[in-house]
Amino acid sequence: MLEFVMKWYRCGKEFLCHAIGLPLLGLRIYLFPIFLQAGWQKFASFDSQVRWFGNSLGLPFPELMVFLAGTAELVGACLLLLGLMTRAITIPLMVTMLVAAFLVHADNGWLALSDSTSWLANERVMEAAEKKEIIRDWVNEHEDAKWLQSSGSVTILNNGMEFAITYFLMLFVLFFYGGGRYVSIDYWIDKWRRPPSTEPTTE
Repeated sequence: MLEFVMKWYRCGKEFLCHAIGLPLLGLRIYLFPIFLQAGWQKFASFDSQVRWFGNSLGLPFPELMVFLAGTAELVGACLLLLGLMTRAITIPLMVTMLVAAFLVHADNGWLALSDSTSWLANERVMEAAEKKEIIRDWVNEHEDAKWLQSSGSVTILNNGMEFAITYFLMLFVLFFYGGGRYVSIDYWIDKWRRPPSTEPTTE
């Protein structure tokens, strides 16, 4: 019985070794539309982004900063999807996420949405609870209340660090493990360059 279990364990381990690229592919696919949209928005509203970078964030050379951030996000999204230069492109994207987390969202705390029941709720989130109830009452009093809430319940955006740090950690994983075995262009380029006996197990 033990021998049978060990046999299947070894088979499962071998399968997982070959499928190790799938979770990395999942991360890349997940991040693609996020960064594509972020980059597109920066160029679609370039002037307002420049004013925000310069006036609200106090960054030097705001035009250059918006251009670099937007380019990193647009190009980075495409490279992540392809699994090309995966480790390299995660570096500027991680920088943009750290800037977003600590320069833009840090003052709002951790939570992205105002959830007063969370143990991570700060004073700002707790204050939002009463305001949320007032907004809900206004909505419920509207003659089309059901239609107004048909696309989702009413909430308040806290705009905390949660999403930016989450995306950073996803990029952090890709930085160390690469685009993924069998499922990235990086893997096939590396395979073409390497002797068969030194085939990598993660890309």
